[in-house]
Amino acid sequence: MKPPVSPDDWYRSNSANYTRSESSRRNAENFRMDTTRLIQCKDQLTMKTQTETSRWVGERIVDIAFWSNEIKHEIEQLMKATETLRQMKFRLDKAIVETEGPSQVTWECLYQRQKRMGSDQVDDDVEKELLQEVAVIKSCQEHLERVRDKVKKQLEGNRETQHMLEMDLNDKHTAYEIDSKCYKFINCNTNVNLYPNLNKMDKSVSVPKTWARFSEDNILRSQAERMLSLKVREEVERLLEKTAADMWNQFNQVNVAFTHRITEIAEAKRRLETHLAMTLQEMFQTEKTITDLEQAISDKRLPLKVAQNRLEERTRRPNMELCRDPAHTRLLKEVDYIQDTVQTLRQRLSEAHNTLQQLADTKSILEHELFVKANSLFIDQERCMALRKTFPSNPRLVGYT
Repeated sequence: MKPPVSPDDWYRSNSANYTRSESSRRNAENFRMDTTRLIQCKDQLTMKTQTETSRWVGERIVDIAFWSNEIKHEIEQLMKATETLRQMKFRLDKAIVETEGPSQVTWECLYQRQKRMGSDQVDDDVEKELLQEVAVIKSCQEHLERVRDKVKKQLEGNRETQHMLEMDLNDKHTAYEIDSKCYKFINCNTNVNLYPNLNKMDKSVSVPKTWARFSEDNILRSQAERMLSLKVREEVERLLEKTAADMWNQFNQVNVAFTHRITEIAEAKRRLETHLAMTLQEMFQTEKTITDLEQAISDKRLPLKVAQNRLEERTRRPNMELCRDPAHTRLLKEVDYIQDTVQTLRQRLSEAHNTLQQLADTKSILEHELFVKANSLFIDQERCMALRKTFPSNPRLVGYT
């Protein structure tokens, strides 16, 4: 059995309980007040953090919108440059097609001129200018095709750059929608969930500096491609104008050479006709001379007969009457003279026949040359110049129509 407690002990025990109670309550009150302050502080800090996060998300949305607008504008500019370059390629294609007609005409002229005959098969200025025209057209075609390949390559570069910009724009559109959705999230939303440990995962592939530089590099690449497109367009424009001018200049050079050659052939033909007419006239006169010579020879037969008969009759003179008198001497001279005359006339007749033959040969040569000249004139004037009456206009040569 425990001993009884003294009154002092009882008072001391109660006093200790009171003190312990007051201390416990004071500690609990302090803890409660500290906890309330902590809750308020954390609530304020959470709200501040959330507000700052929303602000950063909003700024990110603005950044995305800015770069999206920049990319859209660049895509529009690049598409315009590409379309202009595509139209330039279309002009190039048409210009290359337009060179085929003049090329065929030139080759046809060369082919037709191979049909020239005889002395007219000459390597004249027309032939040289036609060969030069072939070279000019071929050179123009090669330059046009070379620059067309450059245009094709530039169009491919533009398409690749546009594809990169469009991919970047699509990614930014997706990011804009995601960040806009995030910006609208509030604490009272019912469709928000907890994703534990997600903050420990980092799938980032860029930082703001590299993110902005990526779009900036794409835009700079697009601007560089647009600048190259402009240079290619200017090169194409200069080349189209140069090839058109070169082809027109050579076309005119060939036509001038044709005109000069046709004039020469026509003049040669006219002179040949004149010489042929004179030769025919001379042949007529020579034939008349032959007739006159034949008549003159024939006319000498009777005087010769008379003289020879006189000589023959006088040989019958008797005895001393057979005298070499002046009459006999004269008769001998007469016979000799007539015979020499006939011989001279026969010689001249032979020469006249030779002259007539030479004139006939000359006439044949002149007639052949006239045929050759007429053939050449027909080829150059009727065939070739008829083919060269039409030539692509300057707008067609530069691919506009």
